[in-house]
Amino acid sequence: QVQLVESGGGLVQAGGSLRLSCAVSGRTFSRYPMGWFRQAPGKEREFVAAISWGGGSTLYADSVKGRFTISRDNAKNTVYLQMNSLRPEDTAVYYCASRTDSYISGSSRMNDYDYWGQGTQVTVSS
Repeated sequence: QVQLVESGGGLVQAGGSLRLSCAVSGRTFSRYPMGWFRQAPGKEREFVAAISWGGGSTLYADSVKGRFTISRDNAKNTVYLQMNSLRPEDTAVYYCASRTDSYISGSSRMNDYDYWGQGTQVTVSS
């Protein structure tokens, strides 16, 4: 059974930083691209960042480019999202996801991912 477990969310002031982690079990983590998405109250889930299976290629939403960094440690079966210069509009539940297909790049499309975590809350106060 594939499981994705996020951690690292919390409350932070604007301008602060958080690092989210997502531990994956039940599949060969190193074969699959990973993504981070978020959903704010009353809004649709949106793409944040993605990373290829080997970690050599990354993709970011324009709203987080230059502030967030996605990375992965295939030895630890974990993907990370380093979030700097946080803004109140970054407040959301953040989800990690594992892409359906292996050995390819990450994707910004939700339909390209078949396994999802339960989410972790990030709240940025002004």
